[in-house]
Amino acid sequence: MNDIIFAGKHVLTYNVSRHKHKNWELIYCTGDSGRFVFSDLELPYAEGDIVVIPPDIPHENVSSAGFTNIHLNIDNATLAFRQPTVVRDDVNQSLRHLFADAYYLFCGDPERRAALLSSYGNLIVRHISLSRASHPKNRVVEEIEQSIVQNYANPNYELDEVLASMPYCYDYLCRLFRQEVCTTPHKYLTNLRLQVAADMLLSGYAEGGIAEIAHMCGFRDPLYFSRLFKKRYEVSPSVYCRQKMQEQLAEADSDSQKITLSE
Repeated sequence: MNDIIFAGKHVLTYNVSRHKHKNWELIYCTGDSGRFVFSDLELPYAEGDIVVIPPDIPHENVSSAGFTNIHLNIDNATLAFRQPTVVRDDVNQSLRHLFADAYYLFCGDPERRAALLSSYGNLIVRHISLSRASHPKNRVVEEIEQSIVQNYANPNYELDEVLASMPYCYDYLCRLFRQEVCTTPHKYLTNLRLQVAADMLLSGYAEGGIAEIAHMCGFRDPLYFSRLFKKRYEVSPSVYCRQKMQEQLAEADSDSQKITLSE
């Protein structure tokens, strides 16, 4: 979830023609002002504003004075906004720093990008969610989401059985969940399992091996887990873990050198 799949910048620009994306777009205005034009809505923005646009919504960005920004495309964002929304950054410009770091990370070393970019996606989405009260979710959607969160670690958990047990049509439940959460219940479950596995690898929990991590995150088949993990993070779980260890060693060595120099 909250995967940054693209990061870009606009230097002084006056118009971005009408377009749409299959995933969420988050735009941080780093300079000047303008307005986003939608089919039945216009949203003015200024420096320090973040425009949040849900998937598949056509929009145009126009400005008479010109604008600069950093824009991110995020897949499976855990945002509850149903309509395009403007969110204001805090006084410390926390989101501006996160957007800038995410942009440079996306354009930089592929190994660091694979290891760290998902963490930036999570941080940015959480900051935005806290910056503005979200619309309450449908009770049924909350029930499905709660079931997934409580049972994702169980390899015997059958999401289809949970959906079939509800007094609603299966297809209706999937459409409703996708409308509220912007992904299907099954993708939500898979993404949550992969995210937890990645967090375990990043924290150095690999003593029991990849198979144990896969099982603890709800995957029956370690090979299937590895295929899904590599598809999402572009590297295998073992390489992902090794890259993290190398980064930690490099940071420790750098800190040691700084201490030596200071002495």
